Amino acid sequence: MGKAKPIVIVTRKLPEQVESRMRELFDARFNETDTPMTQAELAEAMRAADVLVPTITDRIDAHLIAQSGEKLKLIANFGNGVDNVDVTSALRRGITVTNTPGVLTEDTADMTMGLIVAVSRRIVEGAGALVGGGWNGWSPTWMLGHRITGKKLGIIGMGRIGQAVARRAKAFGLSIHYHNRRPVAPGIEQELGATFHESLDQMLSRVDIVSVNCPQTPATFHLLSARRLKNLHSSAIIVNTARGEIIDQNALIRMLEAGELSGAGLDVFEHEPAVAPRLLKLAEAGKVTLLPHMGSATLEGRIDMGEKVIINVKTFMDGHRPPDRVLPSML
Repeated sequence: MGKAKPIVIVTRKLPEQVESRMRELFDARFNETDTPMTQAELAEAMRAADVLVPTITDRIDAHLIAQSGEKLKLIANFGNGVDNVDVTSALRRGITVTNTPGVLTEDTADMTMGLIVAVSRRIVEGAGALVGGGWNGWSPTWMLGHRITGKKLGIIGMGRIGQAVARRAKAFGLSIHYHNRRPVAPGIEQELGATFHESLDQMLSRVDIVSVNCPQTPATFHLLSARRLKNLHSSAIIVNTARGEIIDQNALIRMLEAGELSGAGLDVFEHEPAVAPRLLKLAEAGKVTLLPHMGSATLEGRIDMGEKVIINVKTFMDGHRPPDRVLPSML
């Protein structure tokens, strides 16, 4: 008799190609309704599964991990980050955690560049005026935005995504500045023509556009605090496709309302899926461009993520170290 397939519980609906392959390889159980699981439902799944495949919206905290069954040995996160999983608590309980790094780099960088262009050139506001019947023909002074070429872009977090954003931005004629825990390799700096700023405050005071591309960790919570945001000049814009918690959202809103910033493009929010009513009012007024966390939302990207999850699960169940294992020291 063959070895029983591991029970793999997936918390959200995945692309059909991914689910089909999981059915072939594992005793895979799916969330057919795609409704986010409650904490009680997650706890039940973690008691039944050999492998849990959560997404970035599932909070797998210490309390949940403490309730997990003896069978659960792998949490294969369907996401680039693991800020939704208490990796330390999982490790203490003998549970391995993996993620899906690298596959969303180009998609997220595309969306970041799209938001930079959209905010600078008022694209969403202009499209809305046209659909709403507010366009009476071309005018030399109507719907004026700002030129991108020649501006200074400050990238916070020069990892894979930050570098991909820099390559796109360089093609648009932006000069590249960045803040990171440490400088990137000299060859990458030279390729991108990038200037490293050890001081985030100093970089913010010198750039026209800020792109947030760092991971969410305890150290980056409200990295862009009320005090730091004050370093930006009033014609600057901020784009965030990383995590909403990296920016003090209330402070950002106050500055936008007061005209102390030119605009913002936000794909992520501090209390997702809730979006602050004041942000929605700013969007209606054309002060911000808001997207529903769709920076990585391409079919190709989601399939690539699923394939990474499958490789991690299969490798682990075959008794080997999965390629995308996450340790607390890496966070």
